[in-house]
Amino acid sequence: MKLFALATCIALTFLVTGCSKIGTSSAPPNTLRIGVQITPNSLNPILASNTIETFIDGLFSSELVTLNDHGKEVPDLATTVPSLKNGGISHDGLRITYHLRKNARWQDGVPVTSHDVAFTWRAIMNNANNVVSHTGYDQVDRVRTPDAHTVVFVLKRPFAPFVQTVFSESDSPMRILPAHLLASKPNLNHIAFNSKPIGSGPYQVVRWIRGDRIELVANAAYYRGKPKIPKIIIRIIPNASTLEAETRAGNIDIAHEISTTTAHDLSSDADVRILHVEAPEYYGIAFNTTHPALRHRSVRRALALAIDSHALIAKFFHGYGTQARADLSPFSWGYDPSLPRRPFDPALAGRLLDAAGWHMGADGIRRKGTTPLDFVFVYGQGSTAAQDLVVTVASMLRAIGVKTELKSYDYSLLYATIQENGILNGGKFDLAYYAWVSGSDPDNSSAFRCDAIPPAGNNVWRYCSPEIDKAENAALATYSHALRKRAYAKIEALLMQDVPLDFFAYPGLTYALTRRVHGFAPNGVSEGWNAQDWSLS
Repeated sequence: MKLFALATCIALTFLVTGCSKIGTSSAPPNTLRIGVQITPNSLNPILASNTIETFIDGLFSSELVTLNDHGKEVPDLATTVPSLKNGGISHDGLRITYHLRKNARWQDGVPVTSHDVAFTWRAIMNNANNVVSHTGYDQVDRVRTPDAHTVVFVLKRPFAPFVQTVFSESDSPMRILPAHLLASKPNLNHIAFNSKPIGSGPYQVVRWIRGDRIELVANAAYYRGKPKIPKIIIRIIPNASTLEAETRAGNIDIAHEISTTTAHDLSSDADVRILHVEAPEYYGIAFNTTHPALRHRSVRRALALAIDSHALIAKFFHGYGTQARADLSPFSWGYDPSLPRRPFDPALAGRLLDAAGWHMGADGIRRKGTTPLDFVFVYGQGSTAAQDLVVTVASMLRAIGVKTELKSYDYSLLYATIQENGILNGGKFDLAYYAWVSGSDPDNSSAFRCDAIPPAGNNVWRYCSPEIDKAENAALATYSHALRKRAYAKIEALLMQDVPLDFFAYPGLTYALTRRVHGFAPNGVSEGWNAQDWSLS
């Protein structure tokens, strides 16, 4: 890999400021340079559809509640985190009250008020807006604003993860919008604001050169204190090898959410520090359950049995990943370590396919009558490691008589909303190499309930189970952790039984940092919760 990085540096000589090691002494003293691999589609904080967009949104916009690096909810725009104990959550669980900071202002100087929160909720629930999920927000009957700094959400029914979901660190985090700038718009999908937004966060977007970079400057009036770093440049570098080379060269200070392969290769560089944090994240092979063959659980189970998780983790995760059970990782209090891990058993996989009527042909491909067992297998562009993993999985499936056609897509298209013709949300796949970072609460209803199929949620596999729905409803209706944990254990067991995905790894999140970066402390769900405290030496 060192030789490949050197070759990349030579190729990049005329594209970047040289590939010689810059070092901390000659790097821009007041500018943090962050490298990301996914090209954003929008900078509107309620239209985000991938982790890069939510990361950038978190630098310039605000939530009501965030999460610190110890996994504890802490106030953001709110002054306190609502709870049953402090009265912020009513005893019947139907009213959630937030008190807003009185010194919070939009970056054009206008005060942030409760009316902004109410407006943003209405915008999320407006079906004309391309919002990826309504989970939690759709449980609100109305929003009361008794004064400029008090917001009361009146719920239709108790929703236990409300505080961790609505304008908080959920699996689809959304942030507050300025009503005074946007309330007159019929929809927010294609407006100038989405390229140069006004927020209330620690940094302000000053320029977005599409396909190249996003530039932000410190918001001196930020309510949690003026940021220590005056300027941030987010460089868009889709190719993992190029990002690695730029990090080695000292042209990138933080390589954001890199693959474990890139982390492994960079770990030998004395000028780079690898930061790995536990996260509510999983990697898996997703199955589109609307495909005629994949409608059948036995076929999905056979494919999962043919995939050797241990071999994939050993070859591609370099000690960073552990074998998954279902979607909830050890990060979550809902994780159930007693669930068995799925075995690697290609012989049983073959018997299941035989029993389902898919018989091996002379050419090594299974057929039911004249119909071959073949699938379109999609994955994201830019990472040689991801491509190699997909090829390896395809060869494992080929060994049991399953044919796959591999197709790669830019991540911005792969994860785009259904309204923007996204591949996953639009159901334009049979199998998919899939990664997901969940929220701070174990609530996974946005991914597995029957009513969460896009555009209503993140159920891209279009899986529907009445048993799952019943358990999800039980988990959401009570504030008791013990009862919720019992419900999630059932949900996880059902997911392992029904196999809408083959969950194979819990990798966590990994970053590469130059030694001059201080205070960067990802919480496993987002990175910018303390961006005002980051510093450079």
